[in-house]
Amino acid sequence: MMAVYDDIGGEAAVDAAVDIFYRKVLADKRVNKFFTTVDMEAQREKQKAFLTTAFGGPNNYTGKDLRQGHKAMNLNEGHFNAIAESLVATLEELTVPQGSIDQIMAIVATTKDDVLNR
Repeated sequence: MMAVYDDIGGEAAVDAAVDIFYRKVLADKRVNKFFTTVDMEAQREKQKAFLTTAFGGPNNYTGKDLRQGHKAMNLNEGHFNAIAESLVATLEELTVPQGSIDQIMAIVATTKDDVLNR
């Protein structure tokens, strides 16, 4: 089976997705407060590396694991869902095929317990 990474267009697609994604996240009042003190350039690079790996591309991710990275944030289901909605909207905006969106969101769902530290 072809990796989702290749299926959606590789590095260029991930770069475009992350830029659109953070535009949506930073406009979302449910979650934008978590990014007020974040170096967004560094955050974008970490997210690009993480998504590339999660989607089956080359593993260049060197950041904290998801549990450590989100530990002190007191995130809840609503926060996780808001971010997931932004990702779906981003993928739809990029006209990623629904089958790939479903695969991507299945991958994202596997991270929920770590992100929410439960």
